[in-house]
Amino acid sequence: MNVQPDLDFIKAMKEAGGDTLKQCYQCATCSVACPLSTDDKPFPRREMILAQWGLKDKLLADPNIFLCHHCGDCTTLCPRGAKPGDVLGAIRAYAYRSLGWPKGLAELCSSVKNLPVLIGIPAVAIFVLWLISGGMHIPEGEKFARVGYTHFFGHWDFRLLSKNVLFIDIIMLTAVGIAITSVYKGISKLWQGMQASVGATEVPYRPSVPQFVKMFLWPALKEILEHRRFRECTENQDRIKGHKPLMFAFIGLFIVTLYSMFTQDVIGIFIPSMHGPISMWNPIKVLANVSAVAMIVGIGILWMNRTKMEASGKAMNTFYDWFIIWIIMGVGVTGLAAELLRLVGIPSLGYVVYYLHLISVAMLFLYMPYTKFAHLVYRTFAMAFERYRDSAFIKNPLNQ
Repeated sequence: MNVQPDLDFIKAMKEAGGDTLKQCYQCATCSVACPLSTDDKPFPRREMILAQWGLKDKLLADPNIFLCHHCGDCTTLCPRGAKPGDVLGAIRAYAYRSLGWPKGLAELCSSVKNLPVLIGIPAVAIFVLWLISGGMHIPEGEKFARVGYTHFFGHWDFRLLSKNVLFIDIIMLTAVGIAITSVYKGISKLWQGMQASVGATEVPYRPSVPQFVKMFLWPALKEILEHRRFRECTENQDRIKGHKPLMFAFIGLFIVTLYSMFTQDVIGIFIPSMHGPISMWNPIKVLANVSAVAMIVGIGILWMNRTKMEASGKAMNTFYDWFIIWIIMGVGVTGLAAELLRLVGIPSLGYVVYYLHLISVAMLFLYMPYTKFAHLVYRTFAMAFERYRDSAFIKNPLNQ
């Protein structure tokens, strides 16, 4: 076998938290300790070997790097302090960067030195649109309580369209469009690589889209909702206390976003009053507030858990891990704070906080494919591929 190591890949991994990689001497304790590793497809020992050799292409086509839930069992029991969990986390960070599109944006999200630029991109874009829109007149008193932030980008008396909705759609739909395109390209590349890595490209078994969803994708989603694999981890069981409320918070806010888009972008064309703030007792508003609180609580638990692990030496302090924590906390805190400032009637400060909220939400959407948040998609499809792989091999005569 002719090994062609990629030294830049090894360097990038060390910068992302895998600097203990070279301490591994292949004792296989990590694979034995991992509750998610199987006898026929163990990890992370194989991934540690590939990483030491710098075999980037093989790792980027390996579903196991996404099946790892980074619970820390392997790191705790490693006799050499090689921290396999952190190494796999560094590999995932490199994978998001490699699979991401456009490449320039993916590269920006890989280093803390780019943080001013990462914040500046949505901050400048939103500020410029705010100036263009003429939204420099902050409502006061009862008007602020009545209209809230629906005049943030100005207001015009045109029945068919809200200026605020128009400019927010421009910002958020652009960010979401880039993220969806990036994720689609990344998943397509990853899936092709995973198929090639197990020889599944030679298998004549090709499920239709409905079959794929029913047989592989839906079971993976169901398992994720149940957090079944998180419960199997022993070292870091407290993480589920933060991860689960955070997951349901995002589901709740997704429902709220769909409702808001329908009422404002569709119904709002015919009933302009739909553009105003939702009543505090509206079930959707209640769901939004409960979800926001769950988001702050969940990410707060993960924040404290991460701090504790780093203090004990069980995890590395990396921008890759902290960037998404900062963004999510920013979304939750600024969202609730903007609402409270509206209720107590402080428009000047409220507008500033609402501006920060728009920046945070835009960052969450725009940078999703290149940050740790991307595991929502890549892990789901890796778990679906795990089922597909077993099914494909059953039908492959070369593997019988």
